[in-house]
This record gives sequence, C-alpha cells and structure tokens, in this order.
Amino acid sequence: MAAQLDRPIRIVALSVPLANAADVAAWIGAPHVFNFAPAVRPVPLDIRIHSSSILHFASRMAALVAPTFRAVSESPSAIVFVATRKQCRDVAAELLARGDFGGEGAAAQVCDDRALAECLKRGVGYYHAAMSKEDRRAVVALFAAGRVRVLVAAREACWELDSVSAQTVVIMGAERFVGQEHRYVDYAVPEILQMMGRASSSSKAECVLMCMESKREFFKKFLFEPLPVESRLDAQLHDLMNAEVVAKTIESKQDAVDYLTWSFLYRRLPQNPNYYGLQGTSHQQLSDYLSELIESTLGDLAAAKCVTVDDDEEAEEEGAVVPTNLGMIAAYYQISYLTVEMFALSLGPKTKLRGVLDIVSAADEFDTLLPIRHREDAVLARIASRLPVPLPKTDDGGWLSARKRVHLLLQAHFSRLSLPPDLAADQAWVLGRVLPLLQALVDVASSMGWLAPALAAMELSQMVVQAVWEGRDPLVKQVPHLGDDEQRLALCKQMQVETVFDVMDMEDADRARLLDGLGAGQVAQVAAYVNRYPNLEVAYELKDREVEAAAPVTVVLTIEREEDGMVGDVGAPFFPVPRPAEGWWIVVASQQTLLAVKRVAAVGARLDTKVEFAAPETVGLNSLK
Repeated sequence: MAAQLDRPIRIVALSVPLANAADVAAWIGAPHVFNFAPAVRPVPLDIRIHSSSILHFASRMAALVAPTFRAVSESPSAIVFVATRKQCRDVAAELLARGDFGGEGAAAQVCDDRALAECLKRGVGYYHAAMSKEDRRAVVALFAAGRVRVLVAAREACWELDSVSAQTVVIMGAERFVGQEHRYVDYAVPEILQMMGRASSSSKAECVLMCMESKREFFKKFLFEPLPVESRLDAQLHDLMNAEVVAKTIESKQDAVDYLTWSFLYRRLPQNPNYYGLQGTSHQQLSDYLSELIESTLGDLAAAKCVTVDDDEEAEEEGAVVPTNLGMIAAYYQISYLTVEMFALSLGPKTKLRGVLDIVSAADEFDTLLPIRHREDAVLARIASRLPVPLPKTDDGGWLSARKRVHLLLQAHFSRLSLPPDLAADQAWVLGRVLPLLQALVDVASSMGWLAPALAAMELSQMVVQAVWEGRDPLVKQVPHLGDDEQRLALCKQMQVETVFDVMDMEDADRARLLDGLGAGQVAQVAAYVNRYPNLEVAYELKDREVEAAAPVTVVLTIEREEDGMVGDVGAPFFPVPRPAEGWWIVVASQQTLLAVKRVAAVGARLDTKVEFAAPETVGLNSLK
C-alpha cells in the first residue's frame, strides 16, 4: 500500500518475542525493532510444567484436579483454564469438594445461576461464553475485587479476561476436542501465551502448565525460547484472491504473482523452504512455486465458477482473470467460495423451504467453526424428537456433523425450545452468521432466475429473526408474550386474531381480555411492538409504457410508511444477538421466473426507487408480480 500510494504508512505492531522479528519488521517497513527475550517481564513469571502419561482425556483431567487444588490453595488469587464450558462447572465443584476458598455469602445475590451462586459463596467462580452477560460481568467484578479467590474459565474466554489478573494461572490440560477432525488437538500457541499473560501481581506471578508427557519438551521449548512466525497465506489464499479479483486489484495471473511478492509468505519462502514444501531457494524455484500456487488457486476458483480465466495466447492479455456473479456474491458477503459453489450446485428451480434449510445448514462456515463437543448425544436426541422436520442423515449416524447440529439448532429456534447453556451459546453463534448466508443464497437464486428458492430463503430469514415457523405458526406469535403459552394462542384463534394488524384493530375490551394476566411492563412491550410494526403502501409505474420483448424495463416505485411508524432495528425479542436492521426485498417475477430482486434499507416516511430488468421474451400481455 505504501508503494502504491507513494506515502509512508505508520504501523505499530505488538507481539510476543519472535525468533524472526527482523523479518516481520522489514515486511511492515519498521526501521527499528525491539525484541525482548521471553523471560523479560515487568513481574518475573515462574513457569512450572506438570506432565501426565494418562492417555484417556477424561481420566487425565480427573487426575489433574489434585495438583490443581494444591496450586490454587497456596495462592491468594488464581485462574484455572480448562478446555470446555462443562469442565468449568465440573472443576469448580471438584475444587470445592476438597476445601473452601473463603468467599462472601452476599456475592451470591448478584447471580441468576444457582449453581454459580453456591460456588461464589465459597470463593470459587466460573466463566464461559454460555453464561448470561450479567453473570459474566458479576463474576469478573467479584474476582477483581478479591471477593472470589479462584476463577475457572473456559479456553476461549482467555481473550475476554484482559481486565483481570491473578498471582497464579493453571492451564489444566492443553488439549481440546475438535469434532470436525474427531480427535484432540493442542491449544494454539497464542492461546497459551494469552493465558500465561493473566499471571501478574505486584510481587510474584506463576503459571502451572499441565500437559501430556509427550508434549513436555515441545512446551518447554516454546515457553522459554522465542519461536518464528510463519505465513499461512498459502492455506487461506482462495477467498483472499477472489476478493482481490472482485476489487480489480488482480486482473491477470501476473498481477496475482506480483501481489504475492508483497506478502510475508514471499519473504519467508527462502528463509524456511522446508516448511512450505520448496525443494530449493533459487529465483527459478521461487518463481515456479508462486506460479503453481496461483495456477491451482485460480483453477479452484474457476472450477467453482467464481472467476473466469482466459488462457488464450492470442487474447489481448494472456491469463486475464474476471470475476463472475458468484465470486462477487462471495466477496460482498465475505463468505467462503466453497459455500457459494455449494449453493449454486444444490439449488434448483423448485427448491422449497425445507431444501433451503438443508442447504444453508451445510455451509462451509459452520463446518469449520461450529464447536463439536463429546457426550451430547442423549441431549441432542431428545431435542431432535421434538422437532417437526427430520434432520439430515450423516454417514456415521451420530452428532459429529456440523450440518446436522446447525439444522437442529435452527429448528429449535423456530420452535422456541429451551436449550442447555452450551447449546444455547452455539445457537446464538449460528444465528449471528446465518442471515448473511441466506442473503447470499437469495442472490445466487436470483442470478439463476429462480423464484421459488429465492422466496424460500427470504421466508427462512424472517423465520430466523422472529423465531416462528412459516405456515405452521400464526403470525401473531411474533408479538411478545402472545406466543409464550398455548392458552393465549388458543384465545387468539378463538377471537380470530391472526396477524399483528388484527391486534391493532381490536376493541379495547377485547384487547384487555387477550392481555389479561400480563404485567404492566409486558403490556408495554406488546404495545411498543405493535405500534412500530411496519405498514407500507407501494405504488409503481412503468417508465416507458411501450415495451419490446427482451428489452430493458424500468419500474419506478414509491414506498410510503404510515405517519406514526417508527424506523430502527427490527423488533425481534427472540433473536439473541444484536438486532438486525430493518430491510426489504423488492421482487419482480413472471410466473416462476425471477426477473429482478433489489434489497433496500429501512423505509422512512417515503422512499423512491427503481428496479431495472429485461422484459419477457414472449410477445403479448405478460402478467408480472
């Protein structure tokens, strides 16, 4: 960027001690670099490694409870990092079974979780992502104030606990289960360093790392000696290359090769050729490696129909790379090219709602990132028995498939089922990522001209936001508290109240009868939702009254909102992540052919817009909708 802009760019880079800090500094253009040894800290850190030869993970964790208790009982404050959220609760209970850690009974009054409250009374707390924000905030405050001596935290929480520190940090096992790979893997080095960084006090700090005996020498090396940083760009190149092609930063194969010469990967290739699979470090070998990497990457993107590559030697520019519609969709929504390819291959002109649910559940983003835990089969099977749509079958018939879990979590959301804390956290994570995928799926279907799957994806996105089943649940179930119990829904049916507008039009006496039993605050929530429910009027006209077959057509639309309608985030009480902003799709179709689709943001008092599309090829009267 600095070379292209012809102006210096200031970069402040902070890191742990590196064996190749000079390479990193030269890559970012830093003229001065300070690289301290791992032992240099404001407070000296005493690191102890406790190893175990027990191979079975659960048995090893049980055996590590005793040394963990000894380590934390001798310290005025301690943080214990464990692999899973369930282990947080189990280890806290095991520590308290061996002794008390002080604590104050009043601390329990600030937490909703009864099990957590009992632990806090005796000086031990736990922290993981499945807890409510209020409980997490309370536990951190109590630990920081010294009212809780021991904090048991899940592995992924190490990045959230920057505001707290302890004299002692115990890393209880350095492995976690990865369901996608059906095996246990070591914690990432940055995670362990982040956990160690929580060990800090005014006079003394210590860290106890508990690991397998076979990993002892490895951990000794990276804890006491700086390690080099290597590039992983070669393994993550496809989506980056697609985005740069869409942005027109890369327009040919040669541009792609030139692009890589500015990367840290190019700087590290001659320094550590064996790591990247090079046979040598000559200029020709480096050039061949980069050319082969670009060829394979662009070949994969072309096979996925995200780009087109012109290899015609007689062309104006040999090796020209042009983005396709699928590539632009992937780049716009920042999703994997594999996901877009799967959408295009799986969708059909008659795909319905259930098919769209199956397709979006199989997205690559879920397959690689969704947590897969052990020993949840019984719980998941009980939840599955309460769902209306059968789950997709897997090769092993088990629950190690991310696709099957996502399918279950989405259906549980539509059915408004209560889930255990771990699964509720997984569900919130899925819901936070599924809307962009559904929007991308709408664009893929519209690029094919298929109306049915596009409308199904739109309906599914509305189901995600409102936590209702399309066609199964009455629309009035969207209103807060009206869908909380079957008796009130039965009363709605008896009073012929099916939509939100029916609630608006009710007589005061009938509305009071319907809301009988709700508190004042709940009634206020019902009123707020109903009053802000959008009521739009749409008017349209053709820009040109005479249209030729297959010729461009422009429709001018005027969308007006009722005067007292409020604009803002969507009213979605069951959507667990930050509420999505209001948005609308404008769809133009002829029979089952989608001619145009346009997404517009929230409509204020009035919105004037236009939609352009190609007229049907059939001469005569065509009915569009």
